Amino acid sequence: MKKIMKRLTALALSLTMIGGLSVAATPAPKAEAATAFAKGADVSWLSEMEFYNWAFYNDAGNKQDALQILKDHGINSIRLRVWVNPSINFSNKADVVKQAVRAKNMGFRIMIDFHYSDVWADPAHQTKPGAWKSKDFNGLKQAVYDHTYDVLNTLKSQGVTPEWVQVGNETNDGMLWEDGRASKSMNNFAQLINSGYDAVKKVNAGTKVIVHLSNGYDNSLFRWMFDGLKANGAKYDVIGMSLYPDKSNWQTLNQQTLNNMNDMVARYGKEVMISEVGMDASDPATSKAFLSDILNKTRAVSGGKGLGVFYWEPEQYGTWYAYTKGAFDSKGKVTIALDAFLN
Repeated sequence: MKKIMKRLTALALSLTMIGGLSVAATPAPKAEAATAFAKGADVSWLSEMEFYNWAFYNDAGNKQDALQILKDHGINSIRLRVWVNPSINFSNKADVVKQAVRAKNMGFRIMIDFHYSDVWADPAHQTKPGAWKSKDFNGLKQAVYDHTYDVLNTLKSQGVTPEWVQVGNETNDGMLWEDGRASKSMNNFAQLINSGYDAVKKVNAGTKVIVHLSNGYDNSLFRWMFDGLKANGAKYDVIGMSLYPDKSNWQTLNQQTLNNMNDMVARYGKEVMISEVGMDASDPATSKAFLSDILNKTRAVSGGKGLGVFYWEPEQYGTWYAYTKGAFDSKGKVTIALDAFLN
């Protein structure tokens, strides 16, 4: 057995050397980083889909719990968004706690994504929660702290300590507009991040805080934001990115995203993560190729600082909210796209 293992080790080393010659721009990741690599999915829609009796089917065509299907395809981490006071009874604190406990009990690692809004927060929308609109800036900072602490402390009381927390979602120009708009006042945005950071660390010092932007391939955006945050004393642990290419440009954008991730590591000394990723569900083979490539590239980030990749709402299918980048077919059966996470 020892001789066989030595031969296999030698063969692996030889293949690594050969591969290194052909893909010098994508160095092999450190082994210890690979063991902790997050292969994730944001499933914030799941409880709503289940409420309306949407069903999910595994590779064999049998009806099964969607989380179990994801787990059987290599997913080891779950991301959940939280809104402050949404008009629907989903993605609020109670829903997030329920789903986080469920995921944790199934063995998943947990990420919580604070939008600091009652609705979607993204590059074009960073609307204050209704209950916060009359607050001055100091009041907003306190509200961020209190809301963050409340959700995380409630999770902790239920036995869930998230491994990662996003302080804002796709904050390309800050959050809680207009007070926290980065192009208007980077210092205000940094202070809001610090309020969230302090609340996260108060609940659990080991939880990693993420600042998340979209368009992970856009190095100029990321340099502008993180140069500004550094100059204004922002506190965070991880730089998060979104990436939604199409069939015609995914190879180019994946390489640009790897270049950007390596630049973030070199420039700021931070870890990086793909917090959201997705591709057109109508071509699962191409989606699998895209996912396999971005997973490998993230593993290959310099210094082992690429923490993982999260697929955004893979369980979505059919006419659900007219979204078309899930990883299930029109009848709710998982596609080969998710096989990328098995490796």
